[in-house]
Amino acid sequence: MASPDSATSAGLEPPLAMLAELTHRCPLQCPYCSNPTSLANRDDELDTAQWVDVMRQAAAIGVLQAHLSGGEPTARKDFADIVAGAHAAGIYTNLITSGVLLTRERLEAYRSAGLDHVQISIQDSDPENADRIGNYAGGHARKLTAARAVREAGLPLTINAVVHRQNLDHLPEIIALAHELDAQRLEIANVQYYGWALRNRAALMPTREQVERATEVAAAAAEALAGELAIDYVVPDYHARRPKRCMDGWGNRFFAVTPRGRVLPCHAAETITGMEFSSVLHRPLRWIWENDPAFNRFRGTDWMPEPCRSCEFKNRDLGGCRCQAFALTGDVGATDPVCEFSPHHGLVADTAASGVPVATPDYVYRA
Repeated sequence: MASPDSATSAGLEPPLAMLAELTHRCPLQCPYCSNPTSLANRDDELDTAQWVDVMRQAAAIGVLQAHLSGGEPTARKDFADIVAGAHAAGIYTNLITSGVLLTRERLEAYRSAGLDHVQISIQDSDPENADRIGNYAGGHARKLTAARAVREAGLPLTINAVVHRQNLDHLPEIIALAHELDAQRLEIANVQYYGWALRNRAALMPTREQVERATEVAAAAAEALAGELAIDYVVPDYHARRPKRCMDGWGNRFFAVTPRGRVLPCHAAETITGMEFSSVLHRPLRWIWENDPAFNRFRGTDWMPEPCRSCEFKNRDLGGCRCQAFALTGDVGATDPVCEFSPHHGLVADTAASGVPVATPDYVYRA
């Protein structure tokens, strides 16, 4: 296995994790999908040999974990071959899946190829609402069957629940469901508002009262279930005063590869129009990690405007989220509006305080 000692040149730490978005194809149409609003066609996807080479190159520059995602990665018939390629390179593999295509037969093939871990997303604890959110009839039942099959196969299981206005009140039941499924970890992921989620913000934005209750519920459950179920919960940005160290910093220890082969410092970076990102079809991964202008643009703190440049927290949050700054201000270099010191903080504070409509609009589904 590649080790942290294989650090790249130019004084950079090696990347530890890679998000491999194998495809944008997906049976679900979640209105908060993190895929770009312009989806890659099947004919544009990297082929099997190209993905296996990406795994080899990733291991060579220090990557320890590959999160195999989409869309729905198991929509690819060669998924087991890609897993085998990552395994041969010494990379720990995590399947990030909706679970609706994950049969026991497929799961056994993936496990035999070297798959190490499975993360299954759920939309709610309530089957009817879950299927409505994903716009896929019967999807919730399939997810539960898949989750049980994962544990029967002896693989560790994480449940990922994206929470928002229309399911957050069910958080106690979501936690109970993850526990009943024998998951080792539950990720309670509050919606991030860019891409499809920004389009659906009025339908997804929770009230402050919902967030406060959910925060209390998550904290109590984490204490009660310690040693049985690890619970990750972070207060949503729009209700925070300080920005998060998004993805451990832009191009800091993580990168993503899109279905077309573009390499991104952050999985949502393609939402920033006007930026160009190199492709593994034209450049080696090592060159991209070390030299790509897009990666170097927001590394460190020298790029920061005021008030970030003089802020005591700048090395803690590294400027927050560039995608969010761009989505809300149109300026990719602006202070993250989540920060209470940002001149644009009202864009999130006012929305969080009064941006929840009385009548919830219909979803604009991922298409």
